[in-house]
Amino acid sequence: MNLPVPVAPAERASAELVVYSPSFQEALAGAKAFAVSARSERTAEAYRGAFTAFRAWCAVNGVSTELPASVEATVAYLSHMASTGRKPATIRLHVAAIAAAHKAKGFEPPTNNEVAKATVKGIRRTLGTKPNRKAPVTADAMKRMLRKVPADLMGRRDRALLLIGFAAALRRSELVALQVSDLEWADEGVIVTIPRSKTDQEGAGHTVAIPSGSKLKPVEALEAWLKAAGIAEGPVFRSIAKGGRISPHGLTPQSVAAVVKSRAEAAGLDPAIFSGHSLRAGFVTSALAAGADVLKVMDVTRHRSVDTLKVYDRRSRAFRDHAGAKFL
Repeated sequence: MNLPVPVAPAERASAELVVYSPSFQEALAGAKAFAVSARSERTAEAYRGAFTAFRAWCAVNGVSTELPASVEATVAYLSHMASTGRKPATIRLHVAAIAAAHKAKGFEPPTNNEVAKATVKGIRRTLGTKPNRKAPVTADAMKRMLRKVPADLMGRRDRALLLIGFAAALRRSELVALQVSDLEWADEGVIVTIPRSKTDQEGAGHTVAIPSGSKLKPVEALEAWLKAAGIAEGPVFRSIAKGGRISPHGLTPQSVAAVVKSRAEAAGLDPAIFSGHSLRAGFVTSALAAGADVLKVMDVTRHRSVDTLKVYDRRSRAFRDHAGAKFL
């Protein structure tokens, strides 16, 4: 992200050269660095990819790739995305990326134009805005999956990953970012510190308690994995090479989805309906179905609004006291 460089006031002679002091230039460079840090690296990377795709499309179609982009080019690109089957969420990302790129250069985003806004609204009405939700890995589904997980090294890792992701309602990025130093062991279980997350971009930090449990036993699974892998510091969840060599690097967020899908398939479940988010969604669904207090659930999930949990609550209560229960 580039901040506009200060220029001399218009009253000054055009030939006059303004020379800023080294301390001013250093402070300006620092401001630019802070501006870049306004977004998480994951968001910034997504924006870069989306804007690069926009410029590539413009180049292929003989449209200028220079900023500012025209409103015509912008709406044509969005129309192209919609007509080629891109999801509404993906289109929203590209709209945000185009706007951010223009703002960073000091230009009015073409997405602010009324024609562009109308185009986006029309796309939403045509394609719909319903998210493609994956199925939650509920407590019952988790039990089925764990029965098929072997006791070898990879099995121990996957068992721990599934259970910790589920028990702490962690997002994929939080799960793979987990470090041994983030674990605080207690008699009742383990307290996990999450230094930064999607809803905590400023790094205030959150802690989530995971009880030892008497059924799924997530803490026992975590201890077994760390001991078997000989991990005493660094990333908790890592890839395993042939021969059982443990990588020093953590897994990727995509790896979480791969583990969930593979273990679901081994248990006879349809892997297509699950994703990495299924662990977090599964905890919420299971907790609400078990009658847990909503505020207690939010302590674990770190949701900021009760409204967000309503989707899960409706699912957990879908067949409870159903209107047609007595005659269907």
